[in-house]
Amino acid sequence: MGTTKPARVRLVRTLACTSASTALVLGVQPQFAHADDPAPRPTFSQSAGLPGQGAADGEDPTTIPTGTAPSLPGETGPGDKGYSEPPDNIGDSEPPVKVDPQAAGLRLADGAKLAEPKVLDIKFVTEDLGGEERREDSTEKTKFTLQAEVLFAKDSAKLNSGAKARIKTIADEVKKQSSTKVNVFGFTDDLGSYAHGKTLSKKRATAVQTELSQQLGPDVAFNVRGYSEDYPVADNRTEEGRKKNRRVEVSFPREE
Repeated sequence: MGTTKPARVRLVRTLACTSASTALVLGVQPQFAHADDPAPRPTFSQSAGLPGQGAADGEDPTTIPTGTAPSLPGETGPGDKGYSEPPDNIGDSEPPVKVDPQAAGLRLADGAKLAEPKVLDIKFVTEDLGGEERREDSTEKTKFTLQAEVLFAKDSAKLNSGAKARIKTIADEVKKQSSTKVNVFGFTDDLGSYAHGKTLSKKRATAVQTELSQQLGPDVAFNVRGYSEDYPVADNRTEEGRKKNRRVEVSFPREE
């Protein structure tokens, strides 16, 4: 005798519920097709093996290993191959060698005396990014170095419009130091004749000295010289070097 229609319906429903329950227990989301899907959706399968037992090359790329990872060389601490000791730990370094103050090699010759102690001339240097202006401060003096291009036009000894502001900064420092003696020295590169450089460097130094004297008054004495290409501070074989050599230096002793 065949199964009645109601019985078949109950059987289908039972199978459907059993399949859904099995899917929930296994954690697999069932895929349902829809009539309006443009293409069948891809399905993904999970490897049934443990991590590292994938089907292709022995490892499942979708599985993140768990558990203790292997240590890197030197990671476990002292005694491990490749271990690097902390920099603040002197470890097995040898103790410093003891010096015998009575050693013959350390004694002064008969009649010799130690020189008088003195404070070293410590120098601090500041320079702008373009190298156009440089300042050097030491325990004895202050020196400003200005490239000629920021003060004069090419082959000229006439101060440009921006030169006075730079010279004023120097004058303010001379006043601050209460200096009464100022050196103003001019220099050129080695292009052209030495005699022309001598004349040009002296004229440029004089132009700077004249502007300084107007701001400092008559109580300051000046020493003005032009050195042409003598005493270069850079290589004259390059334009960058020649530019540094074309300069005016203003220096004065520190009185404070």
